[in-house]
Amino acid sequence: MSTASINLRRLTSGDYPIVLNWSKDDAFCSANGWEKNRSPEELCKWWNQCIHAAADDFVRLGIEWNKQLIGYADLACIQNHTAELGIAIGESSLWGKGIGYHSALCMIEYGVKTYGISMFYAETHETNIRSRKMLEKLGFEETGRHGSEVYLGKNAQLIQYRLNRSFDDWKD
Repeated sequence: MSTASINLRRLTSGDYPIVLNWSKDDAFCSANGWEKNRSPEELCKWWNQCIHAAADDFVRLGIEWNKQLIGYADLACIQNHTAELGIAIGESSLWGKGIGYHSALCMIEYGVKTYGISMFYAETHETNIRSRKMLEKLGFEETGRHGSEVYLGKNAQLIQYRLNRSFDDWKD
């Protein structure tokens, strides 16, 4: 697995059938806060809002692996060279294979080069061991434990992380 096998791209209305499949995966929905049993029409409307809504402080890109859309990556709250990183792998059968890690590397590089982001933030649930290990492998450092929310059906402590990166880190 390498970042070369991962591609980030704009999401399109044509991605809807894949997103519909993700919405039928209870593990994915529970892990990512997606409403379960959403009607296909409601999901389609929501998806179109996601891909067509313009915001100066938010970007969502599709994650392709082997030329297949398998998830998405977000940069949120973009301002003053900072952003919050989010990764969602829609195909839960691919979890634990390093795809999230390589996708996050690609999104961090994109954020640095496109937006000049030098400080990345992330948050995950204490019980989401895969996400915690991924963030630590990327070089994120824990900055606090504030708040809690339901993750996989149980209330879980939230952990906040921070990563410093500069454009020089990504020069060829």
